[in-house]
Amino acid sequence: MKNSNLINLMCVCSLLISGSLPVSAGEEVRLTKAWTLTGFKQPESVVFDAKRSVLYISNVDGNPDDKDGKGGISRATLEGKMLQADWITGLNAPKGLAISGDKLYATDIDKLVEVDLATGKLAQKYAAPQAKFLNDVTVDSAGRVYVSDMMDDTIYRLADGRFEVWLKSAALASPNGLYAEPGRIIEGAWGVMTDGFNTKVPGHLQAISLTDKTITALGKGQPIGNMDGVEGDGRGAYFVTDWMAGKLFHINAEGEATLLLDLGHGSADLTYIKDAQLLIVPMMSNNEIIAFTVE
Repeated sequence: MKNSNLINLMCVCSLLISGSLPVSAGEEVRLTKAWTLTGFKQPESVVFDAKRSVLYISNVDGNPDDKDGKGGISRATLEGKMLQADWITGLNAPKGLAISGDKLYATDIDKLVEVDLATGKLAQKYAAPQAKFLNDVTVDSAGRVYVSDMMDDTIYRLADGRFEVWLKSAALASPNGLYAEPGRIIEGAWGVMTDGFNTKVPGHLQAISLTDKTITALGKGQPIGNMDGVEGDGRGAYFVTDWMAGKLFHINAEGEATLLLDLGHGSADLTYIKDAQLLIVPMMSNNEIIAFTVE
C-alpha cells in the first residue's frame, strides 16, 4: 500500500470517530449524514431548483448507452421525501442535469433535453449526431450550457439556440464532471480508458478557460481517481466523486485531494447547496441518494 493510500485510510478512520477531516488547505470539513432516500433506478445526477425548492434526480435505468426510453427524472424535497419518482419519462439513460433560468437540461446519450420547469414538460431536444456518450452538464453566468462527451474527449455548448462542439482535445482525458465558475470550467477527468471504463492512470481536476479554451491541470495534475461529479464548496475548493472507487474527495485550488468518505461503487454527480449546507450524492449502484450536512 502506498503511503498516500495509508494516509487516506487513516483519514477515513478519523472521520468515523470524530465526524470531521482536515482538508489540504488547512480548513476543516465536517460531514454528518442527514438522510437517505431510496426508490430510484440508477440515479446518476441531482440538481437543486432554488426557485421551487425541489431536487431533480436523473435515473439511467439500464445500460448507460442504451437508447431504450426507460430513463427518466424524479422530483424530491430538500428534506429527503419523494415527490414524483417518474416525473419525466421516456428518456435514454439520462445523466447530467443543470438548470438555466426556468429550463432544466439533461443529457440523453446523443441529445441534450430541455424541460420547461414552469410546465414540467419536455420543451426541446438538441441533437449531437456525432456524440458518443453525453454525460455532465453545467451552465455559465451567461446562461450558456456546456456538456461533456466522455467517450469522445469533447465538450459541446448550447448558445443562442445552437448546440455544437465547443472543444475537442485528447488533453480532456475522458471528460466527465463539469463545474462552471467565473472565467473557466472545472473539469473532472476520468482518465484515459483502456478496457471499458478502466484506466491505467486515473484522472484529476483541470481548468478550461472560457476565453481561449486552454486546459490547465489544477496543481501538479497528480492522479486522484475516476472523477465524476464536481461541485464548488463556496470557498474555492471542490467536492468530487470517484465513481469507480466510490470515494468522495475534497480538492483544493492547488489540486490537493483529501479523502472524506468511502461511499462504495457508483458515487455519481453530486450537488452542494451552500445556503442549506447540504451535500447530496447519488449512489447509482444502490438506487439511492444520500444527503450530508456540511460544516
